[in-house]
This record gives sequence, structure tokens and C-alpha cells, in this order.
Amino acid sequence: MVGVTFFGNFDLASLSIWLFWLFFAGLIYYLQTENMREGFPLVDDDGNPESGLGLPLPSDKTFKLPHGRGEVTVPSGQHGDREDLALARTSAAGGFPMAPTGDPMADGVGPASWAPRRDVPELDGHGHPKIKPMAGLDSFFVSAGRDPRGLPVLSKDDQVVAHVTDMWVDEPEQLVRYLEVELEPEYGQGKRLMPINMSKIKEKWVDVRSLARGHFDGIPQTAASDQITLLEEEKIMAWFAGGTLYS
Repeated sequence: MVGVTFFGNFDLASLSIWLFWLFFAGLIYYLQTENMREGFPLVDDDGNPESGLGLPLPSDKTFKLPHGRGEVTVPSGQHGDREDLALARTSAAGGFPMAPTGDPMADGVGPASWAPRRDVPELDGHGHPKIKPMAGLDSFFVSAGRDPRGLPVLSKDDQVVAHVTDMWVDEPEQLVRYLEVELEPEYGQGKRLMPINMSKIKEKWVDVRSLARGHFDGIPQTAASDQITLLEEEKIMAWFAGGTLYS
């Protein structure tokens, strides 16, 4: 009879559990190799290739970017880290911290390090730049709290180094990302952007506790007056973060 003599004494329960374990092992392998599309292939501190996790890299996959921004192929199409960093080994063994060999703020290393993101603005779902100056947005206004526009900016050594001229808004998220400031003549020229999360707005001034007076002129500038690119954001945030330790 089918179901009785066809399998005989074969253990269907054992077959089921082994099929499950084989499927589960294959799933783990697949997920791990797919996870190796970003940040791979690995390199050591000297820039030499590393074997990573001992698993082979997945085959190349090409993704079409939205809004006509081309294609990206991973993992082999990824560009590496920045070249010729001003860093030196502190130990012959791997994994030890690297020591800056120059001005770490200007060189962008350590806490002031930045990644080479694309030099294009971040876009919203409609293909428009997300972050814009509030001066050009009629639908945005300060509904609560202290409007910082016009307030002086104090450095960590309590010097008035600039005045707030505008706020840059993440339009889809409806929140302020940056304060635009005009530098005082003795501390530099032109306008700069300060991350709102690195600024403390008070009643009569804006505190910046990560930068001293001499570092405001070095804040990276934007190429356009009404938009900021991903690379520019990366460098500005790195400058303020690095100032927390190096300033």
C-alpha cells in the first residue's frame, strides 16, 4: 500500500529535520555573502587585500539609482577609502590606533575623519534637494522656541565669531539641519553652515562648544548658496566632531 510499503521503515521525521538544517545553513551562507556587498573587499591598515570572513565575495550586482543618477555595481565597483591619509602606525601589529602626522582637523583624520560620499545633494522622493535655506521656503516658519536668526555665535573660548543669518531645513523631515552664519571679519570671510545638533541656542546667543575662535574660518564651505551635497555634509560634520577633541 502507498504510504505503508513505499517508504517502509524510512524515517520521514529525520529526513524533514535534515532538510530543514540544510536549508537553514544555505540561508545563513546566502545572507552572509549578500551582506558582503557593502564595505568589501576588505583591506588592512596598509591597504593590502584581506580575506575577510573566509567566504567568497558575491558576484557583482548592478543597481540603477533613482532620478537619473546612473548605476552602481557592488562589491567590485566600490571605490576604496581616501588615499594617502596623514596617519602613521603606532604599532607593527594590526588593529592599533593610527597617529596623525599633520593637522588632523585639516587632514580629516581621527575624530575629524570623513568618508568620500558622492558630491551631489541628497534628494527627496520627487528628485528635489532635501535641505534648503529657510529664506527660500515660504511654507516654513518658526512656530515655537527661540528664532536664532540674528543672534551672535560664541566659540568655546567665549568669543563672538559670527552671527546667524538663516536656517537650513530638511523639507521632507520638517526640521532644521544647519544654521547659516556670517563670520566676523577678524575670524574669516563669508558664510558657513553649523550643524544644529552641535549648536546650543540660548536666549541671547548661540553656543558652539566644539570649536575655538581660530577654527571657524576652516569650516568647509558649500559650492552652492542654496544647496549642500552629501560630501559637503560629511566634511562639515567631521570638522565639528573633530573640534571636540582637537580644538
